[in-house]
Order: sequence, then C-alpha cells, then structure tokens
Amino acid sequence: MSFSLYQEFYKLSHKKIPWIMPLLLLVLMVFMGLVYPSQYGNLMVMTSYNTSDWILIILVITSSTLFSMEFQNNTILTLVYKAPNKLYVYLSKLIVMFAYNVILHVLSMIFTALLILTPINKPVSWMATYQYHQPLVVNMFATTGVDLITSLLIISLIFFMSCLINSNSLVITLNIAIIFMGSYASSDLLNNSSKLASLVKWNPLNMINLTTQYYSYAVTRGFTMLSNLQLLIGAAGYSLFFLVVGYLIFRKKRF
Repeated sequence: MSFSLYQEFYKLSHKKIPWIMPLLLLVLMVFMGLVYPSQYGNLMVMTSYNTSDWILIILVITSSTLFSMEFQNNTILTLVYKAPNKLYVYLSKLIVMFAYNVILHVLSMIFTALLILTPINKPVSWMATYQYHQPLVVNMFATTGVDLITSLLIISLIFFMSCLINSNSLVITLNIAIIFMGSYASSDLLNNSSKLASLVKWNPLNMINLTTQYYSYAVTRGFTMLSNLQLLIGAAGYSLFFLVVGYLIFRKKRF
C-alpha cells in the first residue's frame, strides 16, 4: 500500500496540472470578488469567494487525468501488475485525490484571508456574527468542511465513471455537466414527481446542493426539500456507495 501511495503522490506532483490549478483558483477568486457587489463581502468570505464549483471542476480534470486516462492509455496495467492487490491501487488513488482536495480547500481559505486585505472586498470582521449565529470565521471553516463532503461525492462519481467508461474526455464532460446542471435536473425531477417527492428528493443529484444550501439555506431549502443534515448524510452515503461500486467494477475489470 505504501508503495502504491508513493507512486500516486509522485505522479501527481510531477504533473503540471496540479500545480497550475491553485493559481487558476486564485485568479477565479479575484474575479468573483470583482464581480460581486461589495455588500456581499461576508458571503464571499464564508464561501471562500465562491470556490466550491471551481474546486469541483479542478478535481474533475485532475482526477480524470490520474485515473480514467490511465485506463484509456492502458498504463493502469503496470500499477495493477506491481501492486499485490487491486484494492491498494484503488485506495491509493482515492487517498491522493482526497489529499489534493483538502489542499485546494486550505489554499482557498488562505487566499481568502489575503484577499480581504485588498480593495476588492469591503472590510469585514472575522468575529462578526453572521449565519447560524456563528462568527464569520466559523462560517468559513464550516462551509469548507461541508464542501469537502460535496467534493468527495464528485470524486466518488469520477472514480465510478472512470472504472465504467474508458474515455477520459467523456468522464470529464459528464462530471462537469453534473456539477453545473445536476441541481437543476434534480429540481425539475422533484417538480415533475410531486407524488413521489418523498423518495425522489433522495436522488444523488440533489446531494450536490449541500454546500449551496449551507450558505443560502432560506433560498435553497425549498428546492431540495431536505435539511442540511439530511443532505450531509445523503452525500456521505452516496459517496460510499459510488466508491464501493466503482471498486467492484475495477476489481472485475479485465485489462
């Protein structure tokens, strides 16, 4: 397992994309700070300048190149051959991607702390009471923690699709479509299935709204029909489900 982890961390650290993406994230955060009016300063801090969707897209691109591209190019064969168990290969990729996910979120908070010192954001107080009767700094950490679960759900979908589909471009396209249109598709599904809403509201696409609902509860709650806790449990549950099913496909896959 340690050798598989070393290989994955080595590969990730020697690719250009993982190093470029944090810089792109900073540029996008600056852009969001310039686009949103100054009265949204507290919300920008709470959401780390609305980085949730951007981080998800970065994870889709990075994870796909780390996993599905290896299927497409058959380089996965070497990893499977050297590892004593396919589970080690699968888990090592998951651990590396989740670690990169955590790094991106930590960087987004650091960038936020720096950006509030610039003219693009009106002065804010870290200890000012904001949402959920909590200090703004607690709101930011809580939103980041919630978004780690949302992003884990996307990672699990990437792993599942990568094991199912041997096309890197298709995996990227499908997951980006889920990020941008998944919540709308879920909302339409709920509106058109009023009699089955109690069941349909638990669909996996609805769980992608977790982060958005956390920082805009009053607006989003009516669309999801689930509480924050229910979305959190659902997102964690589906993450585990897709990761397990993805591994079962990976284990049975013939290379």
